[in-house]
Amino acid sequence: MPSKLDAESVRSSLKKLPEWELDGDAITRAYEFEDFVSGIEFVNTVADIAEEAHHHPDISIRYTSVTLSLTTHDKGGLTASDFELAGRIDHLFD
Repeated sequence: MPSKLDAESVRSSLKKLPEWELDGDAITRAYEFEDFVSGIEFVNTVADIAEEAHHHPDISIRYTSVTLSLTTHDKGGLTASDFELAGRIDHLFD
């Protein structure tokens, strides 16, 4: 398991993921979809990726809006695993 990143490493990693925001000890990103079913399909795809990575986001679903939050709870903050998973999720939109 990767170690907790220092503040400079977090800032540097966030520069590579401009759609994600720092929120305390987590990074978050909100996604908007045309309808509820599209959002749920996205969540199911994220679940598959997260399960494969053995790293799971907190997910909030509000009709057509899905917000993901990533942190490494057992490390008490952000690790490289959080940024790697965020990058994999972002690639869904390439």
